[in-house]
Amino acid sequence: MRRGPVIVTYDITKNKIRSGVYKIIKEWRLDGQKSVHECRLKMREAEELFLQLSEPLDKETDSLLMIWLESHRPVLCRGLGRNNIHRTFWHIR
Repeated sequence: MRRGPVIVTYDITKNKIRSGVYKIIKEWRLDGQKSVHECRLKMREAEELFLQLSEPLDKETDSLLMIWLESHRPVLCRGLGRNNIHRTFWHIR
């Protein structure tokens, strides 16, 4: 399976958690700034990265969004935005 372009973005309230998430994402990213990063990942790699990034998040205050830049891929999301828009959610329990 080939790697595809992915955008990973997050909004994390606590500095310690945000720093930990940044340490994880910087190993996977091609480029980025602050809380938006571009990666090239296989589906399995994306799932693993999403799990790693989700682990330290506070479900009440933080959010994580992973977007494939291909229309047939689902949007992976953790947390809720202010606007109620339709998304495909991949729930991690």
